[in-house]
Amino acid sequence: MNKPIILLTSLALWTPLSAVQSLESTYRTAGPAVHGAFDDVQPFLQTGSAVFQKGRDEIIFGTVISPDGFILTKASELGDLDGVSVTVDRERYDNPVLVAQDHAWDVALVKIEAEGLIPVDIAGDDIEQGTWVVANGATSRSKRRVQVGIVAANVREVYAKGGTVLGVALKADTEEIVVDEVTEGTGAEAAGLMSGDKIVSFEGEEITDRESLMEKLEKRRVGDEVQIGIERDGKKITLPVELAGRADVFGEEKTRNDAMSGEFSERRTGFPKVMQTDVMGNRRFMGGPVLDLDGRCVGMNIARYSRCETYAIPGRELKELAGQMMESAKTR
Repeated sequence: MNKPIILLTSLALWTPLSAVQSLESTYRTAGPAVHGAFDDVQPFLQTGSAVFQKGRDEIIFGTVISPDGFILTKASELGDLDGVSVTVDRERYDNPVLVAQDHAWDVALVKIEAEGLIPVDIAGDDIEQGTWVVANGATSRSKRRVQVGIVAANVREVYAKGGTVLGVALKADTEEIVVDEVTEGTGAEAAGLMSGDKIVSFEGEEITDRESLMEKLEKRRVGDEVQIGIERDGKKITLPVELAGRADVFGEEKTRNDAMSGEFSERRTGFPKVMQTDVMGNRRFMGGPVLDLDGRCVGMNIARYSRCETYAIPGRELKELAGQMMESAKTR
């Protein structure tokens, strides 16, 4: 006798609960009403960020750091600059030139022929967890759109997944450390290591087996330059080799979380320090400035790690890096 009453009561309780759990899109964190609350920051994003394009395809964003056209961006996503144009504010510039690179931070410094640009104001102070930040979202030809989030974790180092490598494959049929193959585009290739070279020392310290070499590489960072002693044709030679991340050179096994993460960055680990935010995006959204609500640049997006994690170079380190790369460009 009481069953219909119980059923009706359950329905009455279920209906309003369902409505509460499903917000209208206007009020969701990615909704237009929420983005509208951050419109005061949009002019800083409009003038302080750049869009790299090849044809109609957007490649990556950039951060304007000087009035005369110096722009920082993510190096590993930039690729060949032939046919690439750069849009700053509403102006398009052709023939950008790569003038410097920093492999440790995965940052490229690019120059365009421009005057009177409005660079970002890079803040050097620490940003607390929970602070609202704004970065580039989807863009049109003439307008940068805001994407919002918060600082989600303490600033920290992110070690290279799988450790660092020279960029060589070793012969498996010998106890000695003998190079079998040199991987294209690595520090080993740039240093001139060759198949058949026997590695005998690391930073001046003698090594005789691959386990010793692996132990020494585990303590190093991406971008470190190490002195590798080799024997070639009976002669001893020392070569400077820049280290790379194992996953960046040889790839990595994708996890279930990766499969759900969309287009994350190819290089997403091995950074000296990162500020983690929950700003949404994909690999092409990297390279642009991260702004606070006063329009100050508190970082530069450097890697989309997963579906809910984006890494940025913190403002303090970005300011120092920008100064170093600009100085390097002037001495060329």
